[in-house]
Amino acid sequence: MKNYQFIALLVVTTFLMGSSFAVVKLGLPYSSPLLLAALRFILAGIIMAIIVILLKRQHPTTGKEWGKLLILGGFQTAGVMGCIFLSLRTITASESSILTFTNPLLVVLFATLFTKARYHVHQWVGVFLGLIGVMITMGAQVEWKIGLLFGFLSAVFWAIATLLAKEWGALFDTWVLSAYQMLFGGLLLFLSSTLLEQPFFMVNQHSLLILLWLSLFSSIIQFAGWYYLLQNSDPGKTSAYLFLAPFFGVLTGWLLLDEPLQPSFMGGGLFILVGIYLVNRTFSRTKDLRS
Repeated sequence: MKNYQFIALLVVTTFLMGSSFAVVKLGLPYSSPLLLAALRFILAGIIMAIIVILLKRQHPTTGKEWGKLLILGGFQTAGVMGCIFLSLRTITASESSILTFTNPLLVVLFATLFTKARYHVHQWVGVFLGLIGVMITMGAQVEWKIGLLFGFLSAVFWAIATLLAKEWGALFDTWVLSAYQMLFGGLLLFLSSTLLEQPFFMVNQHSLLILLWLSLFSSIIQFAGWYYLLQNSDPGKTSAYLFLAPFFGVLTGWLLLDEPLQPSFMGGGLFILVGIYLVNRTFSRTKDLRS
């Protein structure tokens, strides 16, 4: 894949990630949060599983490989979404988003601690600039609440899933990986819904359209693109683009929900773009930074 195609796919993927916050908010009047998340990923997982079976894509052949898909689904889908839900009980959506999308910093940190990856000082600067940009964009005013811990754990789960996908992704067909981690994660979310909330889902035209959008675009296309990117790049480099997700989240919130667009949006966006540029510039020039 050419460089401009790689960047285009990254932008599309992060746009789908960021815009899903606004779409989910549109769906919450029709469903309890965990059940909506569970139905989203179960439906997406079933659709993709049917597709990969019909296309005869290579499936796991051992219990160990299926176990790895279950673990990925537990971290990437159930862990991240579950912690986001728990965080929203006591903190705002903006605060939760900021904490969730600090995971690029954690990817770089965990990769440094637990793998052979080595990062240049400019990359660390780029990561911190991106983090500052996220905070400016979302207009965070942080005070201690238990939800902050859950929000931070969502970033931890995402960072772990990113590194696991990089380590194990080569074992699986990209579409097979996307299908079953979503299906397994959705089933875990469904179990969580029965235990942690009073589940409900109102069946009507609006709720079904929202569910289909979340399943097809914000799940199938998003995850397939994300895992493809992780398999073909360094996880630190790719994760740096996740700083764009809350940026797109604010923009789509303004377009779809008439949420106010603060002047800090442009300033935060500039920090995000500079941070991404620094991370990618260093990666492209220093061979020993690739894991």
